[in-house]
Amino acid sequence: MAKVAFLGLGVMGFPMAGHLAAKGHAVTVYNRTLSKAEALAAKHAGRAAATPAAAAEGADFVMACVGNDDDLRAVCLDETGAFAGMKPGAIFVDHTTVSARVTRELSALAAERGLGFVDAPVSGGQAGAENGVLSVMCGGADHDYRLAEPVIAAYARVCRLLGPSGAGQIAKMMNQICIAGVVQGLSEALAFGEKAGMDGAAVVEVISQGAAGSWQMQNRAKTMLAGEFDFGFAVDWMRKDLGICLATANQIGASLPVTALVDQFYKDVQNLGGGRNDTSSLIRRLR
Repeated sequence: MAKVAFLGLGVMGFPMAGHLAAKGHAVTVYNRTLSKAEALAAKHAGRAAATPAAAAEGADFVMACVGNDDDLRAVCLDETGAFAGMKPGAIFVDHTTVSARVTRELSALAAERGLGFVDAPVSGGQAGAENGVLSVMCGGADHDYRLAEPVIAAYARVCRLLGPSGAGQIAKMMNQICIAGVVQGLSEALAFGEKAGMDGAAVVEVISQGAAGSWQMQNRAKTMLAGEFDFGFAVDWMRKDLGICLATANQIGASLPVTALVDQFYKDVQNLGGGRNDTSSLIRRLR
């Protein structure tokens, strides 16, 4: 069992920190809203800290799941940031979806301080976090990963080291690119069926067993048909992620025509007031 700090207790971080405590790790938590950290500490017999540095003090591993590049830099590098409190040899594990550029920047700064750094973005959404079955895509040094993997296992169904620093973030971009295209295709199919007078649920029952089947179809088609869009990862966050994908594609000379188009479709959903809807709400603009 390890001494672990967890920074950021949103819809993903709160259950992830809970799983660490349930597995017997000694967990200290930090959140910008202190009351949320205190609530988790009370629920799981952990400890709440007022700053990232205080949470990280003495920890073997510091996990983070915050918002974006700027949030991650702040939680690491501010005067009261985690790096200021971490002991030499401790490992920072970043579960935030951010750019590979900030990951490599922070990994280099961590190394200068004698710290390990693993970028480890996750897929599986709120349900995956709550059930402890996330897919975790990692980048970093093999030594750091091997030490961190047994701790990450508290909330992971699968966890893999995919390359050096930044590789986890590139893998997460690939994940989001795949999701964007699949959800758009599913939205078009369901909206098309509605206009053609088909029983969407009956059709999905049949085609989900064939080549058209997908996780999105199995888990979101029913709620999409019902116009229910409160089931996880929000459109606002998806646009943040797709923006990272498109910026990275521009840097490396990759072409993402479908991703760019779907990003604009998500912008339409935002303009319809659906920024906090889950990503399956793409169908709204087709109705």
